[in-house]
Amino acid sequence: MSEPLASTRRSSVKISDWLELIRFSHTVFALPFAALATVMAFATPLSSGQYPSFRIRDILGILLCMVFARSAAMAFNRLVDHHIDAENPRTANRHLPAGVLSRRSVLAFVVLCSIGFVASTTLFLPNRLPLAGSIPILAFLCGYSLAKRFTSASHLWLGVALSLSPICAWVAIRGSEVIAFPNDILIPAVLAAAVAAWVAGFDIIYACQDAPFDAGKGLHSIPSRYGIGGALRFAAVFHLAMLGLLGILLIVGRSAGLGPLFAAVWLVIAAMVFWQHSLVRPDDLDRVNQAFFNANAAISLTLLVAGTIDCLWV
Repeated sequence: MSEPLASTRRSSVKISDWLELIRFSHTVFALPFAALATVMAFATPLSSGQYPSFRIRDILGILLCMVFARSAAMAFNRLVDHHIDAENPRTANRHLPAGVLSRRSVLAFVVLCSIGFVASTTLFLPNRLPLAGSIPILAFLCGYSLAKRFTSASHLWLGVALSLSPICAWVAIRGSEVIAFPNDILIPAVLAAAVAAWVAGFDIIYACQDAPFDAGKGLHSIPSRYGIGGALRFAAVFHLAMLGLLGILLIVGRSAGLGPLFAAVWLVIAAMVFWQHSLVRPDDLDRVNQAFFNANAAISLTLLVAGTIDCLWV
């Protein structure tokens, strides 16, 4: 693209361009689990028998941290992958390769969101744990963007990155309780493991679209290494693990109020997972986006609603 044309396109940048850059709609994958962990953190008694004090600033802090951390990590991903995206026909029209946004502006966006994330953790004071963990967590989130250059486990890296959301929300609400009583972290740990398995599974499905390209460029992924058929089997294993972990969560989460509704919804989630896998086959990837977004958005929101109702009902 010529520089005059690129400059013309950049001069008409809209807010929607930034939202599309970071795939803001995909916030539905992680935010519901942070929200569910928050509800469960307030609904679970402390070791003293009391419940955590409710503060609006804690809720605001969790929301801001989620938005800033995800925005920084997603923009960083687009920044470091812009050359790869430009060569891939599926991604060549993304904002950086197409010249809609400049690398300098996206870098500034990453820096501002990173600062916003760290600053937002101060809302949890006097609980210092979120502030202390902010830089390492942000580094891990951004590190995912480099993972496919050296490991096929990049899908699991993404899963663990998103799974940090319920753990961080829990720590933000319960503070030193998780240090004084290590078992206190059991509930969000099981939820986080379920999220990690779930995300790894659907990211493998999504990556099947780029299997030939990744293999040709020496990029690491499960589909490029094991083929699309093998990748879909890996995804199925991860999703079966997710269903098992949600069953365990129902047991360990009784102290938070999880009960009949969450158990009933487990069956619905299992049906959604099987439906997701029915949409894709090694010789037919036309419905990958439907399997990726629609099914998984429904899964995360359904779990949030069911878990919240169960916890608040008690």
